[in-house]
Formats: sequence, structure tokens, C-alpha cells
Amino acid sequence: MLEVKGLTKRFGGNVAVKSVDYSVQQGKINAIIGPNGAGKSTFFNLITGVHEPTEGTIIYKNEEITRQPANVIAKLGVARTFQSTHLFEMSTVKDNVIVGHRLRTKSNLFDSIFRTKRLKEEEQQCIAKAEESLDFVGLSHVSDQLVTNISQEEKKRVAFALALATDPEIVFLDEPTAGVNPDETDEMAKLIQKMADKGLTICLIEHKMPMIMRLAHHIMVLNYGEKIAEGTPAEIQKNEEVIKAYLGGTVSA
Repeated sequence: MLEVKGLTKRFGGNVAVKSVDYSVQQGKINAIIGPNGAGKSTFFNLITGVHEPTEGTIIYKNEEITRQPANVIAKLGVARTFQSTHLFEMSTVKDNVIVGHRLRTKSNLFDSIFRTKRLKEEEQQCIAKAEESLDFVGLSHVSDQLVTNISQEEKKRVAFALALATDPEIVFLDEPTAGVNPDETDEMAKLIQKMADKGLTICLIEHKMPMIMRLAHHIMVLNYGEKIAEGTPAEIQKNEEVIKAYLGGTVSA
């Protein structure tokens, strides 16, 4: 579904991602792990158009998207969330999610000025999609609350709903359980599994190894920007180089 070849990103003299080859398995939960500073978020940023690669190619559904801007990549069906939630804090939960479906609409300035039939129909489509997405993530009950008044875990779910409102085929989740407690982590894991069961392809970055080992079908490990291992959870747990990268710790469940 998505393949990267020789992906490299340099910031001045610093090589954040170095010659990474990687394929995302369609319909699966794909995980990327590694120590802090390993280049994981930069890797996501390259794929989703936040940064341009220094070298390498990115192929999505047989189409090269290497230097396409983020909005074009999103229209192709690639959605993402960020480590820190990027939401409009003083807008309602529903209004935040409505924004996500705007990239599927065609109304222009003329439609806005004259309140055309197309504009009104598309506004209703956006509202319906927002309500559907919020119901999916379990947030219908807070849809009219301001984002600033909801919990961190609920903000994470709003970010999921916003991504889902774009009608994606693949969703990149950057540390979706960062800042939430163990019980909330379990609920977020169930939501990720629910998304996969719906037919979405998932690619996530996460530091909570027990969750990753339960959820992921396939794992890639980055360290200092380089891929050091790739395989099933069982294979990754036994990989000596992975254990060494985690400073002698364990990645077991």
C-alpha cells in the first residue's frame, strides 16, 4: 500500500533519517518503535508531507508522493495525528472535526458569498461526517463542549475523529497514548483495533511496549535514524540489536 525506499532527511549536519526502506502492510497494524530521538516522528513527517525528504522516494498506491504537500497527500487518503494534539481549543469538539471533511468538499468563494445549494449540501455532509466520526470514537456526548474543557484522553480521541473525518485509507498515529493513564491506554488500544477492524491500515509510533506487542502485526525499529530491525512482535522481542538499543532493557510484553 505504501513503500519508502532510501528515505533520508538531513537537518544541516544532522541526519535524522538515514536510508530507510519500509513497506506498510495494507489492512494491518504497523508499528514503529525506537528510543527517544530515533527519528520516528521525522519519518512520519516525511511520509505525510510535513517535511520534504533529502533523498529517497515514497510510493503510495503505485503513485509517487515524495514531494507532495501535506494537503495533497491527505486528499489521497493519508491521515495522521501528532504527539501533541493540534486542535482549536476555543472551538467545540464537533467544529474541530467538521474541519476534517472540508478537504472532500468543492465549494469556493462564490458558493460562500451566495450561499449556494452546493455549499449548503456540503455543510450538511461535513456535519454528518463529524457526528459519525465522534460516535465512532465514543465522544458524541461532548460534541458541543469546547475542546479546552475536555480531558487529555478525550482530546486524543478528537484527534482520531478529525483524522477519520477526512475519509482516509491509512492513518498514521504518532504516540496516540502519550500523556494518558494505563486504563485510558487500554481504551485507546481498543479504539485502534476498532479502526483496523473497520478496514483501515494503521501505522503508529508508540513507546508503550506491552500495548505494541499485543496490537501490532508488524514492527520496524529505528535507532539514530537507521532501521535496525523489522518483523513480527515475537521476532522483535528476541532481537539482540533491539534489546541493546533500549539500553539493555527488554521489549517483552
